[in-house]
Amino acid sequence: MNVILKQDVKGLGKKGELVKTSDGYARNFLFPRGLAMEANKQAMSELKNRQEAESYRIATETAKAKEAAAQLEGKTLKMTANAGQNGRLFGSVTAKEIAELLVKEFGVSVDKRKVSVEDIKNFGTYPVEVKLYNGVTAKLYVMVGE
Repeated sequence: MNVILKQDVKGLGKKGELVKTSDGYARNFLFPRGLAMEANKQAMSELKNRQEAESYRIATETAKAKEAAAQLEGKTLKMTANAGQNGRLFGSVTAKEIAELLVKEFGVSVDKRKVSVEDIKNFGTYPVEVKLYNGVTAKLYVMVGE
């Protein structure tokens, strides 16, 4: 019997998948517990519509991320920081500060956890990699000066 899973079932599949099970397992275990529903025409069309909507959402988010990556690629952000002797900063420039600067300069909202940067503790120019979406990254530079 073909069933569509309503929840993840260990050893069988993930939510929303179409799986083939024995009739007894489906009728006696999956259906009474609300873990699955029978794969009739209506359920199959709903599953197809859900999958199409998900693929459309992923495509639009990927397109937005690629557009933002093209806007950011190779750009240089200029930051000012207080420093002591020999250009050594008081503290360091963090990913949070870089993410805030990206919103201010380019209007691109990025989570601070998606900004990968080495420790910036001196004046200079440093490479930064920003993960915008799954598989979409942008490389830019941060110039720290007075």
